[in-house]
Amino acid sequence: MSVFAIADLHLSLGGDKSMDVFPGWEDYVRRLEKNWRAAVAPRDTVVLPGDLSWAMSLQEAVPDFSFLESLPGHKIILKGNHDYWWTTMRKMNVFLKAHDFSTITILHNSAVPVGSFAVCGSRGWFFDDREPGDRKILLREAGRLDTSIRQAEKTGLEPVAFLHYPPVYSGNECSELMEVLLRHRIRRCFYGHLHGRAAASAFQGEYRGIRMRLVSADRLHFAPFLIE
Repeated sequence: MSVFAIADLHLSLGGDKSMDVFPGWEDYVRRLEKNWRAAVAPRDTVVLPGDLSWAMSLQEAVPDFSFLESLPGHKIILKGNHDYWWTTMRKMNVFLKAHDFSTITILHNSAVPVGSFAVCGSRGWFFDDREPGDRKILLREAGRLDTSIRQAEKTGLEPVAFLHYPPVYSGNECSELMEVLLRHRIRRCFYGHLHGRAAASAFQGEYRGIRMRLVSADRLHFAPFLIE
């Protein structure tokens, strides 16, 4: 069994917000499907750290989830800043069951054992937003990250963290998220969110003992990244 990661699919199969209009995203759904099927086997797992669909509701997201369900492997989904369809865990689990999306799992204040490690994480937030409202959201996301890692630790496996927002960017760090990662001695962290010029300043490598990796779909040329 292999484990992959790819963030920011930005699907809009039932809507009108296709990413094809952006440089580098031309024909991206076909390219994604081709690369996914070439790499991922039915017994593999793919972690998707946010921005799965442009849909505004679960019902609007059905075509995008149907496409994802049709692809091989088990999928673990985290929330991104553009996942407006995201709602309560109860509603999302009812939705998955009602449509028989049996290969999809929502990660939220939880952890999923996969092979030699346990998938954990949260959306995160902008490290440089310091308005009162943003501070509240950031602390809440740090708390969710902590809860998720604690659930992963209970499995006895290595917790591997997945975030939508980068915990480190352009020489700066989100101290609230980094404090959680360091306190739990996380060794590997994967994130998305960054595209185009912003991705050029993404930190990739070892930072304070944590191996960081950007897995935004366009930066991976729409091919799931092999973790192990």
